[in-house]
Amino acid sequence: MPPQLRDIIGQPRAMETFLTAARSGRIHHAWILAGPRGVGKRTAAVAFASLLLDPTTAPNLAGELEPEEGSHCQRLIDAGNHPDFAIVTKELAALSEDADVRNRKQTTIPKQVLVERLIEPSALAGSDATKHALARRVFIVDEAELMGPPYGSNPAQNALLKTLEEPPPGVVIMLVTSDENRLLPTIRSRCQRLTFGRLSDDEMERWRSERAGDAVRALEGEQWGWIKRFADGAPGVATTAAETGLTQWAGALEPLLAQLERGSFNADFGKIAHDLADAWAKQSVKTREKAGENPSKEAANAEALRHLVSLIAHRLRERLRATVENGGDPQPALDAIRRMQEAENAASARVPVEFAFDSFGAAVAAH
Repeated sequence: MPPQLRDIIGQPRAMETFLTAARSGRIHHAWILAGPRGVGKRTAAVAFASLLLDPTTAPNLAGELEPEEGSHCQRLIDAGNHPDFAIVTKELAALSEDADVRNRKQTTIPKQVLVERLIEPSALAGSDATKHALARRVFIVDEAELMGPPYGSNPAQNALLKTLEEPPPGVVIMLVTSDENRLLPTIRSRCQRLTFGRLSDDEMERWRSERAGDAVRALEGEQWGWIKRFADGAPGVATTAAETGLTQWAGALEPLLAQLERGSFNADFGKIAHDLADAWAKQSVKTREKAGENPSKEAANAEALRHLVSLIAHRLRERLRATVENGGDPQPALDAIRRMQEAENAASARVPVEFAFDSFGAAVAAH
């Protein structure tokens, strides 16, 4: 069954805001769910959608609104077949009616995808299934910061803006983002904003015992300890790390990072970083193809780069934290973090990963 608001761990203010809106019956038509990657924003959006679209939603024995367990609406949402519910992602470009859009790299959410999956459908009347529900149609845009190009004019967001300015009755749109600054100010000004934060250690332990998948629950001892530290309060990051073998990456990279901290640069650093990311991206594509999806190698490369940067940044943050706690000079660690950001920007701008990370390693070792 789809997640329910009561299932969301560590975000009490956001959940109470959702419930307060539902109790009042005055549902804002547009929301921004903002916060770090992997802290439960999309899960919360689906939970709110399942409450809004279900005509069985009513107070439970504790007086809180929730839909009837196992209802027809909940089964449709869980199966991805609800006619009045859609999650818009960058991967939907592969299914666009426009051949040019289908052939693009799946690294942004093009205007045409928004038109086909949100703007045009939102203008249609909801089905009979939602006639007596709190909302007639709900749309979630995941990774909403990817709507349109990162720089310059943004026809995708401008197209959505028209819908936000004149929302169809009963339509609710939720923009899930880890970088809300990439949303146009005019978009942000028309949305109710919810902030999602990182979970505490206790909340991460509760999530692991109550909500985590098999890959996380199977972790023991230091493996779970490392992943919990790496995830830094983000269950989604912990899940990805456990399911994709990032602990093995750590085993390959952390000795090299320790060398850098001692001022010694291994000439194979960039190559090892590249090979790890490339192998992960290729396996990700194969796995998704077997699942019947149409993945993009470019998008997989971008995700692999994000994992690589996260792993190295985790090591640098731990170094900075230990230095400050021991009264040492934090500047070398701060400089290394800045160099890491520069390497990420270079690799994102199509500089080969091997060169970008060799440059990072050489610069850090020299200081």
